[in-house]
Amino acid sequence: MARIGGRNSALAWFVGLVCAGVVVTLVVLAEPAIPMATQLVGDTLRGSAPKPAPTPTRTPDAVTTSTPECHALYSEALWSELTQRAGGDPVQDASPPAASIASLTTALAPQVRVSCTFTGTNTGRIATTVSDVAPGAADIARATLEAGGFACAAFGDGVRCEHDAADGVEEQTIRDGVWIASTFSGWHPSRYTDRMVRQVWPD
Repeated sequence: MARIGGRNSALAWFVGLVCAGVVVTLVVLAEPAIPMATQLVGDTLRGSAPKPAPTPTRTPDAVTTSTPECHALYSEALWSELTQRAGGDPVQDASPPAASIASLTTALAPQVRVSCTFTGTNTGRIATTVSDVAPGAADIARATLEAGGFACAAFGDGVRCEHDAADGVEEQTIRDGVWIASTFSGWHPSRYTDRMVRQVWPD
């Protein structure tokens, strides 16, 4: 092959050796950084991958009821016992207090908050009414109920009275301007009134 004029072979070899030396030097200097660069590239690729969607946390279902005012009168345990036996929520309305002595209702002139009636799927019925009454109602109620054959006892500043009859049990509780009247027919959960009054009077 013909030689190109003006080209110096010795100079070309020298420049080639210098370039090769520079490349080798750069490779030697870069060698410690290779693992770090590899990790950086890997982290970048992993970071760009789509992250799995977080698993949603399921919150407990809120207790739903068509009779919230009645529900508020009972602890969860008692409410569950009553609704299971009744096969569902009670009838909630503004019926007057159930009292076998009619003159008691007339004398106390209650302002009904709510009446709740549970009817057992097989048998039994519970009706409870919560009303507001005037100060001094407890004394009037005790005198009236004891005269009618009820057994009464002090309940804080108020009174609790109970009467057993052939057709069921009647309990009347009055305190701090609130009257709870309950009747039981064929169904009387253990300590029903004791458990209920704790919701009405927490202290």
